[in-house]
Amino acid sequence: MPKMKAAIFAEKGRIVLDDKPIPDVGPLDALIRITTTTICGTDVHILKGEYPVERGLTIGHEPVGVIEKLGASVTGYTEGQRVIAGAITPSGHSYACLCGCSSQDGPGTKHGFKAMGGWKFGNTIDGCQAEYVLVKDALANLSPIPEGLTDEQVLMCPDIMSTGFSGAERGGVKIGDTVVVFALGPIGLCAVAGAKLMGASSIIGVDTVPERLKVAKALGADHVVDFKAGDPVEQIMALTDGRGADVAIEALGTQGTFASALKVLRPGGTLSSLGVYSSDLGIPLGAFAAGLGDLTIVSTLCPGGKERMRRLMNIVSSGRIDLKPLVTHRFKLDDIEKAYDLFSNQRDGVLKVAITP
Repeated sequence: MPKMKAAIFAEKGRIVLDDKPIPDVGPLDALIRITTTTICGTDVHILKGEYPVERGLTIGHEPVGVIEKLGASVTGYTEGQRVIAGAITPSGHSYACLCGCSSQDGPGTKHGFKAMGGWKFGNTIDGCQAEYVLVKDALANLSPIPEGLTDEQVLMCPDIMSTGFSGAERGGVKIGDTVVVFALGPIGLCAVAGAKLMGASSIIGVDTVPERLKVAKALGADHVVDFKAGDPVEQIMALTDGRGADVAIEALGTQGTFASALKVLRPGGTLSSLGVYSSDLGIPLGAFAAGLGDLTIVSTLCPGGKERMRRLMNIVSSGRIDLKPLVTHRFKLDDIEKAYDLFSNQRDGVLKVAITP
């Protein structure tokens, strides 16, 4: 049986490169030869044992590649065509999809569908930090890459761009809004860009890494707050003349950032949560106004599917956003263990790494 190289979860603290069989292609599937992929913060949660997956699973959920083989029932595509698929791969016909929440398209339980069910690559099925990945329900998920766009230009679309933008979308950002983004990693930076596109007139980014603060300004932040220079809540309230933010986007996944995002909201404001939390959250009584502040808390799992990917790539094609600066480091698949070491320890100003087989 033909083999391929793949980054697999071996045990807590170890993701290693190993050989695995190239997947067989079913009638509704497509086999994609990966040309570029990347490492996500969620993969680091897997590496650290904070999010459980099966040993031997291929990790990764951000594929850019070329169709190697199509299933017998997949029409409208050609082998050799450049495509992406979202990190979330809905079937299009599940209860979750038909309820309008395709990101939660996963196995049902007696209590309803399982949260995060739509995230399959590198979670419940083999992912794309490999030479090949099998895309199930290909008709719902493969999106052709427009002519003239490079792999790195569309590399953020499957997850980081879709997730960051959804933070602004789910937060209901409106023209003239003040938006605060807590944590300017790749997702937070995309949330800044998404808020700008949706019409926010004042965007405040919160972080402490100089390179991230600089990129945030380039992507549309009007102000940046260094949380090491003083209480970020006090700094934000001063910038808003005490009014607070219409929308606060939490993009880190810690109790501290969640509480701060709640504290800077105006009455009736919205906290849009993008972070992946690894422990229980507490809601500060005062910031929550004892439940009487007309506040809204929403959460988001990265929207996927081919139409979402088409729209995101159209934004890139239009020139309204340039996310190439987010790719700060490049590695071959053979060196992916080194890439994980760099990315998980956040050395050398890393934002995102491009992995090429």
